[in-house]
Amino acid sequence: MDYISTRGSAPALDFEGATLAGLASDGGLYVPSAWPRFSEDEIRSMRGLPYAKLAARVMQPFVGESLTPARLLELCEAAYGRFSHKAVTPLVQLDEQNWLMELFHGPTLAFKDVALQLLGLLFEEFLSRSDRNLTIVGATSGDTGSAAIDAVAGRAKVDVFMLHPKGRVSDVQRRQMTTVLAPNVHNLALEGVSFDECQAIVKRMFNDRAVTDRFAIGAVNSINWARLMAQVVYYFATALQLGAPDRVVAFSVPTGNFGDVFAGYVAQQMGLPIEKLIVATNVNDILHRALASGDYSQGTVTPTAAPSMDIQVSSNFERLLFDLGGREGSALAAQMAGFEASKAMQLTNAQREGAAKLFASCRADADEMAHSIRWAWENSGELIDPHTACALHGARTSGISPEVPVVTLATAHPAKFPEAVERATGQRPGLPSRVGDLFEREERCANVPGAYETVAEYVTAHAVPKG
Repeated sequence: MDYISTRGSAPALDFEGATLAGLASDGGLYVPSAWPRFSEDEIRSMRGLPYAKLAARVMQPFVGESLTPARLLELCEAAYGRFSHKAVTPLVQLDEQNWLMELFHGPTLAFKDVALQLLGLLFEEFLSRSDRNLTIVGATSGDTGSAAIDAVAGRAKVDVFMLHPKGRVSDVQRRQMTTVLAPNVHNLALEGVSFDECQAIVKRMFNDRAVTDRFAIGAVNSINWARLMAQVVYYFATALQLGAPDRVVAFSVPTGNFGDVFAGYVAQQMGLPIEKLIVATNVNDILHRALASGDYSQGTVTPTAAPSMDIQVSSNFERLLFDLGGREGSALAAQMAGFEASKAMQLTNAQREGAAKLFASCRADADEMAHSIRWAWENSGELIDPHTACALHGARTSGISPEVPVVTLATAHPAKFPEAVERATGQRPGLPSRVGDLFEREERCANVPGAYETVAEYVTAHAVPKG
């Protein structure tokens, strides 16, 4: 399996190369050169597999010769052995049509663990084959940072620098990052910026020759293909439990950066029968506007109770636009250059028509978010976090046929956002015992002005050269 850039001019890489590179050298994102596809019989044969075995089966076509099937299975068993629920991503039924896919049973209580526990092991595996040191630079609006840090803390040949917008993540999210005191972990709270600006700094660093000539810069954000690949698995796991491939399933996905829902698109391209993917946003609704009217225009980020969705530039949307636009890298490069210059663009007719075949979208404001949290508690006895609530709002207003089960992705444990949940339900969710002492741990974090030059200076002063 070769990986090509969405912008057409970076060299093709194998799975190992794409995993370590993260962002392509032309500023694009790596995608497989073709989508592997399972037959209905092959999908049926996956029924009943333990999660780690299912993961290895689904991901093997993407891995190619970079890992043997036996080694991939070993890594999957190690990654998912750390989850508190044996099913890894269990299903919970809310009513006749609506289900929750619980993605928060990993070490940091968020869906990012499903991919990043594996990605940390992949980094270690591939780096062990050379003398290379990897400098991971990432941006987080909340959950990616803690999941990435947990996955790579203390691992050899890896340093991680995680940028977050100061004051714009929850207390739990911040502490899950800043209380990890491993020497290879560096938390940077950027002052006076949004997540989008943090992410722009990360992307600029990937293309700064003064940095990349000295350091091997790698990615843990969903710009890294390996992370998306691991997220494809739970769509298969859930659909199989609900009758696939002999029954179609719909999914409602809370999203900011478009990575989680793009994994669903990949699953559908691989043969999984998905009726609809609902892209659920909060009031930072660039994706809703793009899918509903073709208007992909950056607005001002509005802080909400769902901070991981407070985003106005969705990096992974580029992968979908590339696929729907006929995989013409030069055309997409020009389209994205226009967006980066003007902060606005219109989707082409091909992109809009292609997206409409599978995607729907919705926008949830603060009242709708709170109403969904309250509905889940009063009708099903389930506490859900604000991000999940946006997606549940989309699921319950989607108009999808009652015969089609609709699965809402529950992307974070409600205890990560206790104030919002308590306001809506009167119930304050407690942290699971495995992280119950979080607020008693020592914190370590550097407060840094939100300018590229300052961040680059900090990273280059503390990182280990590539070797």
